[in-house]
Amino acid sequence: QVQLVESGGGLVQAGGSLRLSCAVSGSAFAINVIGWYRQGPGKARDVVALPVSGGSTNYAESVKGRFTISRDKAKNTVYLQMNSLKPEDTAIYYCNRGAWPYPWGQGTQVTVSS
Repeated sequence: QVQLVESGGGLVQAGGSLRLSCAVSGSAFAINVIGWYRQGPGKARDVVALPVSGGSTNYAESVKGRFTISRDKAKNTVYLQMNSLKPEDTAIYYCNRGAWPYPWGQGTQVTVSS
């Protein structure tokens, strides 16, 4: 019943910024546990940012200091603010809990050009 719809991706120059959105529906609790993943070309899906116990967020080392997750519970939306983007950030970005029964959406493509 949980549905996750990513949006906000696009083409951006290196050093630019994007804010991704994840619209959450079907659960009043999902927003609290949703994080972000990405899958680059020829790579496996990897964690970008995940909530952990205590209200903190764990970020992948490669994005620390550049990416920030936030939540707007009134809008049932989770955001990923991405600053200082690099070509290696190019990937399809997904929002998810990373656990059953949360389905994987189509993701949103982020392409960073040099």
